[in-house]
Amino acid sequence: MKRLLAGVLATCIGSLAYAETLEEVVVTAQKREQNIRDVPISVATIGGSEFSALFNGGADVRGLSTRVPGLYIESSNGRVAPRFYIRGLGNIDFDLAASQPVSVIMDEVVMENVILKSFPIFDIDRVEVSRGPQGSLFGRNTTAGIVKLVSRKPTMEKSGYVEASAGSLGTANIEAAFGGKIADGAAARLSVLYQNRNDWINNAFTGDEEVMGGFQEGAARLQVLFEPSDNFSALLSMHMRSLDGTASVFRANVFDTGGNALNANYDRDVIFFDEGDNNPQEYDSSGATFQFDYVFNDMTVTSVTSFQQGDGRSLGDIDGGYGAVFLPESGPGFIPFNSQTQDAADVEQFTQEFRLS
Repeated sequence: MKRLLAGVLATCIGSLAYAETLEEVVVTAQKREQNIRDVPISVATIGGSEFSALFNGGADVRGLSTRVPGLYIESSNGRVAPRFYIRGLGNIDFDLAASQPVSVIMDEVVMENVILKSFPIFDIDRVEVSRGPQGSLFGRNTTAGIVKLVSRKPTMEKSGYVEASAGSLGTANIEAAFGGKIADGAAARLSVLYQNRNDWINNAFTGDEEVMGGFQEGAARLQVLFEPSDNFSALLSMHMRSLDGTASVFRANVFDTGGNALNANYDRDVIFFDEGDNNPQEYDSSGATFQFDYVFNDMTVTSVTSFQQGDGRSLGDIDGGYGAVFLPESGPGFIPFNSQTQDAADVEQFTQEFRLS
């Protein structure tokens, strides 16, 4: 009995010691800062320190996929137009105007169109994933949940970093940020990102070598914070992004019926496209957000004004091969008909939110 009591006591003491060392995780899942343990919502977070491992290889927003239980992200349109799923609920429609039941919130602004949702992730403080319906606080298109991205904000203390990585196929990822006080009661932070991968896929039908698979992407964010007093703050944030790359590469007949192993039609470095102009993809986007917070009598009035825009196009051979059965030649494998498709977007979004908390 004495040994049993001693063992139970040691376990309790160890558990208390472990609990005291747990880092406090602050989230804004209910539009105000709270300890994650006090939020009555299923919320998961990814901290800023984890992003280097996720994106140093040139990944886009899809790199978040499977990093949070219940979250999955895919795209049939390359590095733009991601489709988000939470707990298996999402929209498989690849149309650029299709709404989704997962809403993406970037620095307090709902990114409605899929082009805006694909903005690169860099210099991020944390990502919050709230699972389940969130319409009470975040409005429409949140029946599955929300993915909320929170950038690192300017501070009066000087801070900054530079990260660079390189890999095969000319892969490069460079991320940098610097910020600090610029005047009394004012601070700024500039963040930049550059990602590159060389083309590496040959088009054996046309004889063109290394014409697909690569991309060049650049993005920047400038934030200016004004804090003239303890009860008032204003934050102006501006960002831009430019992408020149390859749309999704479709491959015909690389699986045999009844099996999930790649067959002889699959060659990682070779495709056979007679259409699609080697699947080009070009997109640009930019935006500006102004937020102010005023505190009085333990209440906070918040206003968030934002304008976002994006435009670009993608072209691709979607039959994954050349020719068709009714033409003199076709392949690889059975091609019922040849097909190419083009998507284009010219998106403008204006939002205004007032909040009292």
